[in-house]
Parts: sequence; structure tokens; C-alpha cells
Amino acid sequence: MGSKMNQSFETWSFDDSCKTMAWSPVSAVDLTASGSGLDNWADDADLVFLGIFAPPSDDDEKDDEEDKEEETVEPTLEGPAKDLDESLGGAISNLMIENFKDFKNGAEAGSTLPTLRVYQDSKAKRYILIGLGSQPKDSDSLEIGSAVGKALATKCNSEKKAASAKFLLPESVAVDAKNLKDMASSFYSTLYEDNRHRTGKKVVTQAEDLKSLTLLSDGPSSSDTMQDALDTGKKLATGMHMTKDIVNAPHNVLNSESLADTARRLAEESGGSLTCKVLGKEECEERGMGAYLGVARGSETQPQFIHITYTPPEGDVKKRVGVVGKGLLFDTGGYNIKTQMMELMKFDCGGAAAVLGAARAIGALKPPGVECHFVVAACENMINEKAIVPSDVLTASNGKTIEVLNTDAEGRLTLADALVYCDKELDCESIIELSTLTGACMVALGKKVCGVWTDDDDLAEELKDVSKVTEEKSWRMPMEKSYNEQLKSKIADMTNLGAPYGGSITAALFLQNFVDKKKPFAHIDIAGPVWDDKIGATGFGAKLAAEWIRRQGETDE
Repeated sequence: MGSKMNQSFETWSFDDSCKTMAWSPVSAVDLTASGSGLDNWADDADLVFLGIFAPPSDDDEKDDEEDKEEETVEPTLEGPAKDLDESLGGAISNLMIENFKDFKNGAEAGSTLPTLRVYQDSKAKRYILIGLGSQPKDSDSLEIGSAVGKALATKCNSEKKAASAKFLLPESVAVDAKNLKDMASSFYSTLYEDNRHRTGKKVVTQAEDLKSLTLLSDGPSSSDTMQDALDTGKKLATGMHMTKDIVNAPHNVLNSESLADTARRLAEESGGSLTCKVLGKEECEERGMGAYLGVARGSETQPQFIHITYTPPEGDVKKRVGVVGKGLLFDTGGYNIKTQMMELMKFDCGGAAAVLGAARAIGALKPPGVECHFVVAACENMINEKAIVPSDVLTASNGKTIEVLNTDAEGRLTLADALVYCDKELDCESIIELSTLTGACMVALGKKVCGVWTDDDDLAEELKDVSKVTEEKSWRMPMEKSYNEQLKSKIADMTNLGAPYGGSITAALFLQNFVDKKKPFAHIDIAGPVWDDKIGATGFGAKLAAEWIRRQGETDE
């Protein structure tokens, strides 16, 4: 009986909070690229994927249904794909012709078209057509990316007992590094599954039987260039895995102490590119972090102020930047207790999750030229006799006083001291901050788009471009200065809450009080896209932050 009871308390006890969080493994599939040796390329693969272009659109196509039925198409198979088709007696061409309607209407990038099952004596168990969208023009690269990576992962996972797979791209088509990076990132992210708290039969979405997937292309890109892009994509996906794990974790597993442990383990895993220090309650008190500690004192779990530093292993540092994440490991609302959605408030650490995911990716990618400081003021918004109450006045580490009108507007209080630390103590030249800060942002932008608030037009353009590259949708929101009137207090420098309308804007204006106005600073509210009701954590924000950091080392400014 004792042994059985102990298994229920592997990481926590009745008296003590959990000290560590398990991490979900990244799929072990070896994703490689090859640009040579395409003779008999399909002979040693259990699964064969063929990239297929959609037929050219016909602007003069008639509307008459009878004419459409008589329409025929010649499959566009060339080179190694054509050779394979001939070795199979034209089976692939026939498959395309027989399913022409689906092929023509469904060959957008990432669609999985009809599958040819085991054919004669061939080793491959399946021949699967993957839609690549329209054929690129001579000067364009092939637009394969996230959609194709997701399709490959889904099919690889569904085809059990397949140990090897090959994916052939059309003959002589150029594929740029960004597309391959996106494909790899999507491939590994799609295979993510959180089995940490399941017993018995696990949910398997990691293509566990598959050992290798080889991308074959005889285009102008070298094998090394393609492989570097695939490796980069996997490193980004590894960061997204961390982000998902943190957001998915229940509060009795993930609290400020186990998050701090996760940060330390990230640094150890990095091989020296990341270092981590964690400030405790006393060190935060010495720095005057009254806003952060005001929130934290309502919880029995000790606050953990996390600071991870990335330093490039080689070359000069061109820029020092800060990335701050909101780290509320659970948000009850405090004495202004939440009346709905409390079961989802484990995702209130989504900003911290994105920041630690980005740190993991950056530690693996090792971009040159940029020093980055990842900062999370981790705590819980709980209720006890020491917790803040409405009307309390807190003093932040820059000396500004804040009247607490609502204890459920606590995230901005913790961020205030984190931003001052980044600005004053670390002297970061540019700062971005990610947080699940307001429901008002979700009302404005829904659950697919994050909001960006900044007074710096250059930084706004940077983030807009990064958002497009990472396929994490964003929208710049107004910094309406007249709304500062809503933050005026009768007894303190400001309040922590504005009027009922425009709440996402007043939250951004509040945060501006804790960063030097001359420094580029952006507040990014990811409350909407951080969580999907069907799949749980999305990993949103990790790639966006990592890509922004990487680009900072490319500038001489």
C-alpha cells in the first residue's frame, strides 16, 4: 500500500508544492535531406510520398458540366517520379487520372490526395500523393511549408509499422530554406502529444514506428543547405514543445518553483549557451519589487524571479535585448475572484511559456551577434490572509505607486517589476513582452490573432514581418494616449485598471510606465491564440520571439 501511495506523490506531497515538471519527448524521427543518389530511390522505403502540383487553371474553362466530364489531364510526372510510375506500370498516373476531380480541387499545399496501397511486389506499403499547390514560375521557389509538414506528420503517424519514408519533390524545383524550416517545424510540432498524465494506453501521435523520413530533391539547393534548414525547423519545434508542455501542465504540477526548475534544466541542456539565475523573495525585496511581490504574497508557493541569459558562443555582441513573459502559473482572480473559465487559468502562464520555449530554441540555434535576456516574474494569484485586496497601494521597483482597483488585473503588476529589471538592471536596448493579459484583446481579435502595442514604428514593422515569417498572426493596435486619464488615481500615481471599454489599450499604456520611453518596447497580448479548445496549448509565441531575437544580431545598430 505504501508503494502505491508513493506513486501518487512522485513530484509533490501534501505539505510541499511540486518541484519539477516532466517534459514531453520530441519525436525521434530522423528528418534528413538528400540531393543525390536518386536512382532506385524508392526501393528501400516503406512509405513513398510524391509531391504533386495542381494542374494549371484554365481561365477559359466552360461552365457546362458535360464539357467538364469530358475533360482529361496528363499527369505532370517527370524524372525520378516518372521512372517510379513506369516501374509500377503507370499505377500512379492512373491514380491521378481516376481521381482527377479530387486532384484538381485538392492539390493545395498540404493536401493528402488518394493513396495507392501495396502494389505488386514493391517494398513500399503505400504510395501517397502530397499536394504542393500551383507549380512555381521559373524565378520562384517551391512554396512548401507548414501545411506540407503537417500532412507528412499526419500520414506518417497513421501508417503503422512503417520504419522508413521518402518524400520526392518534383524534378529540378528550387526549395528555399524558409520553406524547409517551416516544413520541419510543422512536422515535429504536429507529432506533439502530451502523455505525461495518462496511464494505461497512451495517445500516440509521434509516428513511433518510423525511424527516418528523407526529403529528396535534385534542385539547385545543396544537401547541406537543405539539411541545415530542416535542423533549424526541428530546433524551433523543440522550443514549441516546451511552450506547449508549460501551458498544458496542471497547477499541482507546474507552479513558480517547478517553472524555475524547468528554466535551470533548459540552461543545463543548452551546453553553455544559456545561463540561468533565479531571484528569491529576499532578492526581489532588495530590488523593491513591491508590485510583483504584492501579487505573489497571496500564494504559499514562494515567488521565483527567473532570468535566463543567452550569449553567442562566438563573435561580438551587436545588440542586447530583453524578452519578458507573464508568468502567472494559476490565476484565481484573487479576491476579485473569477466567476467563469477558471479551469483554463493554467494558461495564464502562456507568455512565460513562449519566452522559455524561445529560450530553448535560441539556445539550440545559437544565433550570432545578439545577447538576449529572458525574464519571467513567476508566481500565482491566490487567496489567503496576506493576499492583496482592492484599494491596496503597491510600490514598483522604479518607485511608482499603484492603486489596486481589481486583484484580477494582476499580470500587469508582475510585469511592471520584470520590465524595470530588464530596462534598468540589465540595460536592454529593446524589449518585447508577451502575455495573456486581457480578455479585451480576445474580444477585439478573437482566438487566432495576437495584438501588438508599441509607439516605435520600426519595431512594429519588425514584428509584423516576423509574424508573417513564423505564420503567427498579429495585428498592431492603437496606443490611444487620451486613455491614460482612465488610469489616474486619487491616492497613487496610477491605478491598475481602466474603464470597462478599451481595456487592452489601457493595459498597454500601464506597462509603458515601467520602460524608458526612449527605448523600443512592444507589448504583445497572446491571450487568444495561446489556447485551442480542441487541442489545448498551441505553442503560440515561441517561434515569433525566437525569430525576432535571431534578427537582432543581424543589425549593426
